[in-house]
Amino acid sequence: MLESPSNDKNPAATGTEPTVHDADESAATASKNGNPNGTDGQESEPLDEAAPEPDPVEKLEAEKAELLDRFRRAQAEFENFRKRLLREKDEVREYAAMDTIRSLLPVTDDFQRALDAEGLDAEVRKGLDLVLKSMFDVFTRAGLKPLDDGGFFDPNIHEAVDRGPAESDEDDQKILEVYQRGYHFKDRLLRPAMVKVAVKD
Repeated sequence: MLESPSNDKNPAATGTEPTVHDADESAATASKNGNPNGTDGQESEPLDEAAPEPDPVEKLEAEKAELLDRFRRAQAEFENFRKRLLREKDEVREYAAMDTIRSLLPVTDDFQRALDAEGLDAEVRKGLDLVLKSMFDVFTRAGLKPLDDGGFFDPNIHEAVDRGPAESDEDDQKILEVYQRGYHFKDRLLRPAMVKVAVKD
């Protein structure tokens, strides 16, 4: 009589439960199939998404705007420098004769003292006077202007080198005598006038 096949290798047929070894093999099989949890219908948590790359067009536009701003600033600075250079050049040309005239004023002072000397020959006086007038004609065309030596003391244009008594309060700070004439060159003080000032005691 033939015997029926053995059911020892079929746990379902024998009614026995899977062992721990069998569960481990099932989990490993599920992991290989892309399901780490070993269960169907369950998905793993999604990974954090990477930050999006900046738009290259927007990046180039920003760089272009920055370079354009730098260029405009450099252009404005250069224009200011050019204007300042031209202004200084014009100023140097306008006041170029100032130092020369200042150095020649002592010569005119000597001519004036010679003219004021007593007993000077009339012809010599006439010659000195013509030379002095010619010099001042040249200086005046260049921009020389005499200061107002009369009136009252002004520290901006006068230099007090002597003092005398004032006869009244109204005469206080009044100019009594001019020792050396002062001049402006255009709008600048070339030389202050040396004066004697009345002072009320």
